Amino acid sequence: MKKSKIEDRRRVYGILADHHGHDGCRQNSGFGRGVGYSCQRQIVHAAIDLDGLGLAHLPSAAPSDGVMHDNLRSLCSNYAALGVQRFLLARAIEDDAQLRLCREVIPATNTVVCRLSASIETMKYRVLMRDVGISQREYVARVAKLNAILDRAQLEDFAVTNEDRPLTEVATEVLVRAGWISN
Repeated sequence: MKKSKIEDRRRVYGILADHHGHDGCRQNSGFGRGVGYSCQRQIVHAAIDLDGLGLAHLPSAAPSDGVMHDNLRSLCSNYAALGVQRFLLARAIEDDAQLRLCREVIPATNTVVCRLSASIETMKYRVLMRDVGISQREYVARVAKLNAILDRAQLEDFAVTNEDRPLTEVATEVLVRAGWISN
């Protein structure tokens, strides 16, 4: 079930890169390379790691998702005021409600969801090497569970393999398939 199509390439875009991870489990190397490649190509954009906007220890037991989306709204507004019309957002989007909320917050007329994929073993290894804090075991254990959630949700417009390939190649494929650059 497709959620959006690439339509008018002159309009405002948002790429929602649906990573295999959450709270530190993302494939940030691919995201970072996409950001760097976009800069090299002189594509005016803002790159936002959504999970990072919600990292907080709040005085109440309430989840920080509301604050995270308020922060995203503020950032997008600030960037849009400076003429930014493209947003590269890193986030594991687990269901229609999360995707709908992101689309409501980002001032984009067209959004494309890309799922970066790799084997469970590779993702676990990446999380193990990257997240060395007290929650490392939890993050590693979540990899397979989140992968199953994303398999069921099928929110992506397209998927790109992020394993055994140069990261620049991955970033190029994402940007081409999203309509940001031509081949």
